[in-house]
Amino acid sequence: MLYLLSDLSSTFTPLNVFRYITFRTGGAMFTAGLFVFWFGPWIISLLRLRQGKGQPIREDGPQTHLLTKRGTPTMGGLMILAGFIVAVLLWASPRNHYVWVTLTVTLGFGAIGFYDDYLKVTKQSHKGFSGKFRLGLEGLIALAACVTISAYSPASLQNQLAFPVLKDALLNLGWFYALFGAFVIVGAGNAVNMTDGLDGLAIVPVMIACATFGMIAYLVGNSFTASYLQVNYVRDTGELAVVCGAVIGAGLGFLWFNAPPAQIFMGDTGSLSLGGLLGVIAVATKHEIVLAIVGGLFVLEMMSVIIQVASFKLTGKRVFRMAPIHHHFEQKGWKEPQVVIRFWIIAVILAMAGLATLKLR
Repeated sequence: MLYLLSDLSSTFTPLNVFRYITFRTGGAMFTAGLFVFWFGPWIISLLRLRQGKGQPIREDGPQTHLLTKRGTPTMGGLMILAGFIVAVLLWASPRNHYVWVTLTVTLGFGAIGFYDDYLKVTKQSHKGFSGKFRLGLEGLIALAACVTISAYSPASLQNQLAFPVLKDALLNLGWFYALFGAFVIVGAGNAVNMTDGLDGLAIVPVMIACATFGMIAYLVGNSFTASYLQVNYVRDTGELAVVCGAVIGAGLGFLWFNAPPAQIFMGDTGSLSLGGLLGVIAVATKHEIVLAIVGGLFVLEMMSVIIQVASFKLTGKRVFRMAPIHHHFEQKGWKEPQVVIRFWIIAVILAMAGLATLKLR
């Protein structure tokens, strides 16, 4: 691992650069992007050969998708995860517990998503395995992660919920904090999963959110910047910036193949794992509420489904023409690129709003 080369810096001065989180974040970004870009065509060919008909398209979805997206392979999240893992293992500190917790949740959620994708492809149905069972598995993984994070958090911040904008405002949730954190992680994973419905729609907002939380992790993990911004200092979380850099690089490589018309879909393998990753980083940096701002687009997508289902069950009427909400706008006549790019713009605006909370105290 390149990070370990920094131990030789006392002898070789140039190797001091490996001690800098910013340098290793850039290295992780470049490595992950290059890996996905280089091996992408081979992975896509292999998945297309194995899957045959590709991802099954929902019959009750937009009718245009039955023509434009049929036959496109899924499980593209494997590309993202492969590049991500290589970059993290190469550039992140192997001594950092936050890195390992994040990797565990990301791979755990990715495995759940992979199995769901596998069932959909083999059965040629948009239904995977039991939703309750899937949520149960996600909840167990997330709960274990939150308990571990809480154990490694500073004593003054254990089981505490921090509020943006309000200076030194903490709410002690006690044992309930682990449940709350697990809810954040599971919610983030499934919200990103709901957003993944159009070419390039999910991956760019994920990269934007990762760039935002990479900056937050770097600032929160540095005692000087945390003191200056008057945010809670959480030691060692700065290393999560390297993890975020790896996601951005892998995401850029994937976007090359996922840009419309997509050669591959990320599937639940990618969306669940990336959403879970964002949730873990938010919990580790004590910015759970800020995640709801930065990831507001994902929240909107999730809420549109909840509102649609609840409204139809209670009144027999639908609030949106189709849910998730990106399909609603398609049904209103927006072209797919219009929906995607406008949602990207919303993601950027929300990310800037989330970053603004760092200074507003």
